[in-house]
Amino acid sequence: MPLSIIIVNYKSAGLLLDCLERLWQHPAARTFEVIVCDNASGDDSEERVMKRFPGTVWIQIGENAGFARANNAGIRQAKGEVVLLLNADTLPDAQVVDECYQRLRQSDFIAAGVQLLNADGSPQISGMYVMKGGLNYLLPLPILGKVLKKLGESARVKKPHVADSETLVEVDWINGAFLMVKQSAIEKAGLLDPDFFLYAEEAEWCSRLKKTGRLCIYGDLKVIHLQGETANQEFGSEGKGYHSLFDRKGLQIMLSNFVRIRKQFGAVWFLVQLLFYLSEIPLFLVSICLNTLLKKKPRYRMTQFCGYCKNIFYILRLSPVILRNKPYFYKVL
Repeated sequence: MPLSIIIVNYKSAGLLLDCLERLWQHPAARTFEVIVCDNASGDDSEERVMKRFPGTVWIQIGENAGFARANNAGIRQAKGEVVLLLNADTLPDAQVVDECYQRLRQSDFIAAGVQLLNADGSPQISGMYVMKGGLNYLLPLPILGKVLKKLGESARVKKPHVADSETLVEVDWINGAFLMVKQSAIEKAGLLDPDFFLYAEEAEWCSRLKKTGRLCIYGDLKVIHLQGETANQEFGSEGKGYHSLFDRKGLQIMLSNFVRIRKQFGAVWFLVQLLFYLSEIPLFLVSICLNTLLKKKPRYRMTQFCGYCKNIFYILRLSPVILRNKPYFYKVL
């Protein structure tokens, strides 16, 4: 078996069926092993998928174990020499998947991704470069983030992400919506870290994979990614990106990012980042008050400020656990 495709499912039967329908439109899919790892959806996902695609391997996890643990279950059972972590909310062309596999197999890269696209054809961030201490995680901050971004632009600091690629681009980590990895590299680097529930797990994993070899994006290969449909529904969030820090989804993103910082960059960088996030609180409040006094149209609302503070205090309560860096499941849902 040359390639094993692993898809994590959680109450996303419709998206999963669309994904598999698109995949199986091309004959190249007949050579793939497709493994679906179900996080206890509690619906008719398995019945619907197995009826339409009986060759699918279905693994029932038994709980909502998140992205890392579910993918690990699939990797352990995969027979392919290469595995592809594929989101259920993608619309993959099997010919593109096969081309990516062939290129990766024949190259000295150990992992590869493709250029992800929004439904309208616009590009998504598909690969990233590591910034020291994970400083790019400060950019979503409502006030300090804008200041740091302007300072970075003035200093011509290299952007931490690949906005759009048309050719091969070497990167430090790859978006987990489409992440193809050689099994030989996984044997050396280990599986995804089971401490993560959702978000940042592929970044931390790629940091370990990169110690065994190089990673790349094949920019001329395109796959549509609908981005966060199921997560938004479960978290009650409306934003499609990863920059909102005010709701439960934002809390999970922040928590996972801080866990990644501690694991990959160490305790000092964790504390530095936490200090920045705490410093944002008075600046955020002053900004809202000034806009109110000056009768300017506010960019942020007081409810968002309260949501941000609530999330930060949650991070503070967990900080001793994160700093100890012992096994712990950082799950918000």
